[in-house]
Amino acid sequence: MDLIDRVNALSETIRRTQGSLETEEATKDALIMPFISQILGYDIFDPTEVIPEFTADIGDKNSEKVDYAIMNSGESSILIEVKKAGESLNKKHGHQLFRYFSVTRARIAILTNGIEYQFYTDLDEPNKMDKKPFMVFNLTDFDESLLGELENLSKDSFNIENVLNAAGELKYTRKIKNRLIMHLNNPPRTA
Repeated sequence: MDLIDRVNALSETIRRTQGSLETEEATKDALIMPFISQILGYDIFDPTEVIPEFTADIGDKNSEKVDYAIMNSGESSILIEVKKAGESLNKKHGHQLFRYFSVTRARIAILTNGIEYQFYTDLDEPNKMDKKPFMVFNLTDFDESLLGELENLSKDSFNIENVLNAAGELKYTRKIKNRLIMHLNNPPRTA
């Protein structure tokens, strides 16, 4: 099955079950674990690939845990922080993920409610999660041009340098696009 077919299948699951997902745990079971296994290709039952409740202790604050850590070569490479399906993802959630990101070796962080996935890295400052995501992927209304970026995060294709290069391109392309939209909506006055 192609990636587009797997994404569409998970999108259909969201449409069918979204009203029944009343907790974060239900969201993890119905949407996040299928995303990790079916979209990204990691074995959710292999603790050398995916660790639920990954310890990300901060200073004297013990028992800090991020919902999932995806491992590559024995190191955390992707952190995933989950909120309940349908819950708006906000700055408070981002700050929580920011704390986890800063104490691990992961270079990619995902904040999600199972429907919207916000992808972060540390392009602005090393080992410090960027304030804005480099990519936002909504499973119920997705841009097919971003499927290649998801593929880069998959187990079979994961290469951190390729992911970081693509993240940089997406970030700067978005800035250029926003600047063009601003100029189209408010053209500069000519004398």
